[in-house]
Amino acid sequence: MPARPRMTLTSTVLGTPDPRGLARFYAELLGREVATDEPGWVTLGPGGPGLSFQLETDHVPPTWPQGPGDQQMQLHLDVEVDDLVAATGFAQSLGARVAEFQPQDDVRVMLDPAGHPFCLYTSG
Repeated sequence: MPARPRMTLTSTVLGTPDPRGLARFYAELLGREVATDEPGWVTLGPGGPGLSFQLETDHVPPTWPQGPGDQQMQLHLDVEVDDLVAATGFAQSLGARVAEFQPQDDVRVMLDPAGHPFCLYTSG
C-alpha cells in the first residue's frame, strides 16, 4: 500500500436552492461570519468546523424519519447548546422548524430552511 499523503477535511457542504440564505441562517445560528459569497457557493468563516453551501437547483429535502421511497438523509449536523429550550426557540426565530419525530428527550431534531436535519443537544 502506498504511503498516505497528508489529507485534511476542511468543510461539510450542504446543497440548497438558496446558498446565501442558508449560509445566513447558519451564520446567525452559530454566531459566525460569511467568509466567501460567490454565486452558487458560500462559506462560513473561522470559529468552528468548515461549513459551506452549494447551489443545487433541484434540491429535494430529506424526509425525517425516512420512509420507504423517501429522499434519504445523507448527513446531519450536531450542535451542542447550553439550554435546549432557548436554543430551540432561537433556531425557530431564524426559520428552523422542529421535526415532527423526536427520538430522544434530550435532543431536539430541527429542520433548517432548506429542510436539512440538524440536532440541538446538551452535553450534560
